[in-house]
Amino acid sequence: MQEEALIRVHNKSKKSTITYEDVKEILQEYVRRTKKTGEQLNWDYDQHAFPYSIEEIQNEAKQFLQLKSIDPPLYHSFYLDIPEEMDDTILRITLSSQSTHADKGKANELCRFISKNWGAELRLFNKRVMQF
Repeated sequence: MQEEALIRVHNKSKKSTITYEDVKEILQEYVRRTKKTGEQLNWDYDQHAFPYSIEEIQNEAKQFLQLKSIDPPLYHSFYLDIPEEMDDTILRITLSSQSTHADKGKANELCRFISKNWGAELRLFNKRVMQF
């Protein structure tokens, strides 16, 4: 499936650059909000809305975050990184060849959440562009 979506902050965004700390913070905010929704519904919604653990991986070549499924086989994983070959205004979300269609749906949902909160431009997996 190897596809990617890009979130780009620009001069009108709430952020001017993206760091891994920013990404971890927005992921924690997403988890917090889904947990709050679950409490209001009296249901473990957060486990269904974000069925991943966040693993920070750093090797000689690069650094990235892996969102690894806690609910296989429905979900597998996908990756978030700040590509060095581009610049620090882009967050790349990559689906691996092992990612499922459910991963793609969750990644799309997460991309929209991040872009909306940062006021960024989102280029989805299908190459369509959304401005927030």
